[in-house]
Amino acid sequence: MTEKLKMGMVGGGKDAFIGAVHRMAAALDSQIELKAGALSSTPEKARASGLELGLAENRAYGSWEEMLDGELALPEGERIDFVSVVTPNHMHFPVAHAFASAGFNVVSDKPLVHTSEQADALIEAVEKTGVVFAVTYNYSGYPMVKEAKHLVASGQLGTIRKVIVEYNQGWLASEVANKQADWRTDPERSGVAGAVGDIGSHAEQLVSYVTGLELDALCADLTAFVSGRQLDDDGNLLLRFDGGARGVLIASQISAGEENGLRLRVYGERGGLEWFQETPTELFVKLSGEPVQVRRPNNPYLSDAAKNASRIPAGHPEAFLEAFANVYRGAAAAMRARKEGGQVPENALDFPTVYDGARGVHFIEKTVESSRSSDKWTDARWRRP
Repeated sequence: MTEKLKMGMVGGGKDAFIGAVHRMAAALDSQIELKAGALSSTPEKARASGLELGLAENRAYGSWEEMLDGELALPEGERIDFVSVVTPNHMHFPVAHAFASAGFNVVSDKPLVHTSEQADALIEAVEKTGVVFAVTYNYSGYPMVKEAKHLVASGQLGTIRKVIVEYNQGWLASEVANKQADWRTDPERSGVAGAVGDIGSHAEQLVSYVTGLELDALCADLTAFVSGRQLDDDGNLLLRFDGGARGVLIASQISAGEENGLRLRVYGERGGLEWFQETPTELFVKLSGEPVQVRRPNNPYLSDAAKNASRIPAGHPEAFLEAFANVYRGAAAAMRARKEGGQVPENALDFPTVYDGARGVHFIEKTVESSRSSDKWTDARWRRP
């Protein structure tokens, strides 16, 4: 490594939740440094947030447009290497598309954009410019999720028959008055879905990542339980996959008493596995006729992918920030290869891309379509443009 990659950030300033998480995750492996930002929706707040984080005065920008123009005006070697987009959902597309089209690498929060048309436009920009584009589906960064993927891909469970994924939260079980609840329940800023877009998109990506199954059709029931709420706060889906596997997906933010209950269960012909995000260092492996195994990070019996995702010795818990950082670490390796030339190590390419983000947008749209339809099943296949 010759020098740190220079990161710019759009969104994530004062009173924001996820921006600080992105900054900590990006910094964890000492490969990335925040150098520029347009951190809020108002110029005054954006500049103040940037200065509080130690940005130079001329790179604490008042708007993302000002930041794009300002970075392009710098000599190429002084510009940011990539932009991290951590705004509310409605701003993902204009920011990510503008920076990608200008040749900047992009890391975007999820869901990627509001519509499949926007997702296709992003794919077109990425393929035209050749930029690296990562989407922070951070749960795929956990070492034991990577071990689960290895178990499925290596055939140790046999042909997959059934998948159950639940993402249960309780923080929207009643009317909530804060910045996070405000934009997440607003169709103009959040998009066509509420809970399904916010956390159901994570559940869909986790299933796709671990199993490799392609969704064929779904049957969805979305509900807004809290009076006056315009978007769903609870979703229940039946899934059909190519090859015959079946699945159940639950995404709920009104499950009172729950915190961040993302749980995945996968069953094949010869066994199953179970992983729970709130105890992420344990992967339960249940092979027919054998005792239940509990696998933990950074042990010699794990796959290379799982070991590569671990940073500290076995028995020392690794969790949310480290998993998030694995997305940044993979994207950073790809960005460095693009910048300096050379091959990207195979294990570094294991991060969600613009194609994963586009598939997630398609899933959200089809879920809403199914819930509104009187038909039992809705064709949900995603075809890469």
